[in-house]
Amino acid sequence: MLRTLRLHAADNLLVALDTVSAGTAITDALVARERIPKGHKVSVEPIVAGAAIRKFGQVIGFAGSDIAPGSWIHEHNVVLHDFERDYGFATEAGPADALRQGEAPAFFQGFRRPGGRTGTRNYIGILTTVNCAATVGDFIADEVNRSGLLADYPTIDGVVAFTHATGCGMGSKGEEFDLLARTQWGYASHPNFAAILMVGLGCEVFQIARFKSQYGLSDDTHFQTMTIQETGGTRRSVVAGVKRIRAMLPLAAACKREPVPASELVLALQCGGSDGYSGLTANPALGAAADQLVRQGGTAILSETPEIYGAEHLLTRRAESLEVGHKLVALIDWWKEYAARNGGEMNNNPSPGNKAGGLTTILEKSLGAAAKGGTSTLRGVYRYGELIDRRGFVFMDTPGYDPVSATGQIAGGANILCFTTGRGSAYGCKPTPSIKLATNTELFRRMEEDMDINCGDILDGVRIEQKGEEIFRLILAIASGERSKSELLGYGRREFVPWQIGATM
Repeated sequence: MLRTLRLHAADNLLVALDTVSAGTAITDALVARERIPKGHKVSVEPIVAGAAIRKFGQVIGFAGSDIAPGSWIHEHNVVLHDFERDYGFATEAGPADALRQGEAPAFFQGFRRPGGRTGTRNYIGILTTVNCAATVGDFIADEVNRSGLLADYPTIDGVVAFTHATGCGMGSKGEEFDLLARTQWGYASHPNFAAILMVGLGCEVFQIARFKSQYGLSDDTHFQTMTIQETGGTRRSVVAGVKRIRAMLPLAAACKREPVPASELVLALQCGGSDGYSGLTANPALGAAADQLVRQGGTAILSETPEIYGAEHLLTRRAESLEVGHKLVALIDWWKEYAARNGGEMNNNPSPGNKAGGLTTILEKSLGAAAKGGTSTLRGVYRYGELIDRRGFVFMDTPGYDPVSATGQIAGGANILCFTTGRGSAYGCKPTPSIKLATNTELFRRMEEDMDINCGDILDGVRIEQKGEEIFRLILAIASGERSKSELLGYGRREFVPWQIGATM
C-alpha cells in the first residue's frame, strides 16, 4: 500500500513515505502528476501562486506559481518571504515540571565532582589557548595514549587534546573574545573531566594569565597550565606536559561511579543531515525523551538558532515568562542582522543534502527540528557556551553547524548528547558521549555501525512515546558507562570547534 501522511488538518500537502511514480493513484481522488521522491511533499488541493503552503499546520513557504493537485512541492515551485507570526508569549507555559503518577525516579551511574556537578565520563583534557599550541597539545596526548600508561587506569576514559583554529589574530575584548573565554572555561570546568592541562604558546591574544584571573583559577593538582615559550620549545613542552599528565592519572583513577538521580543529566539536543522523516520520527521521539528527562528534574538544551527560525513562535508560547520569550526573539533578530551583514540569508539552510531528503525551506526544517524540544515549558535562554544554571527545558544560542553548536552546548555543561540524522551524519564529541538516532530504517541498516537507535520503525506503527522511552533508557545506559557507536568508532577528538564570530586580523 502506498504510504502517505497528512500531518495536520490544515495542511494542503501530504508527505510521501515511499517514492510515488507519475500516474500513481495516491488516494481515490488524487493522482501523482509526476514522480514524488520518498520523504518529499505532494499537493492535495490547488494552491494558487502566492498562497501559503502548510505542513504541521504551519506555514513553510509560499507557492511560487500555481500548483495543481498531485504535484511535487519543492524548491522549484516554493518561495519564501517574511510574514507576521503570533508569538503568544508565555500563553502555553505549564506548571512546575514533575513526575507523572506512577512514573518512578530514574538513576544512572555517574561521577560526583567537587562543586556538586556530575560527570558521565572520566577524561583528562588538554586545552590549547591558540592554534599555535595545537600540535604540542596533540603530541602530549599522543605520547600518553601510546605509552601504555592508561592500561593501569581502566576507569579513565582517555587523554584528549582539544585544539582549535583561533586564539590570536582576534580582538582582545568584546563579543569574540568573551565567546572563546566562555567556551574554554566551560570545558575547563566540565564535569566529564577529572583534570585539565592548558597549553599556550605565550604571545597569543588569548593569554592564560588573563583567563585564570577572569575565572578565579590557579594551578593545582587537577588544573595545570604551561606555555611553550616559557617551557623551552616543542620537545621540552611535550616532555613537561606528559610529566604533568602522568601525575594526574592516579587522581583521575580515584574517581568512581556511583548511583546518581537522572536530574543530574544535562542533555544536548542536536540534529543534522536531516531529511523529510526527521520531523516525523526521530525528532519528536527525542522530544518525548527530553520531556521525560525534564519530568525527572533534568535539563534538555535545544540550540541551533538559525534552525528554529520559522518555529520560534511555537517556543515563545511555551516560555515561562515574557522575559524568556523576548530573549528568544531578540536572538532571531540578531541572526537576521548577522546573516545580512555577511551577505547571507536565513534560508541558506536546508543544505543540499537536506533538500535531497525532502526539506524545501528553513521554515520546514525548523518546524521539524524544534520537535526535539518536546512540549515542556521553556525555562531559560542562554548565550553560546554560557553555563546552564537552570533545570528543565532551555535554549542556547548557537549556529546550526553541528560541531560548533555542540561545542557550545558542552561548554554550557551538557554531559550527554543525542543527535538525530536522516542522511547519515558522522559525528561524536568528547568528552560528552553522543547517541545517534536514525530517522529511517534504510539509513539505520546502511550505517548500523554509526547509529545507536532506529526511529524509522515509527513509520511502521511504533508509538512516539514508546520510542521516546527507548531513547531515555539508552541515555541512562550510556551515561552510566555503556559506549555509544560514535565512541566505539573513536569520534570526538576533532569535533571541538568554538564559534569564530568576528574578524580574523
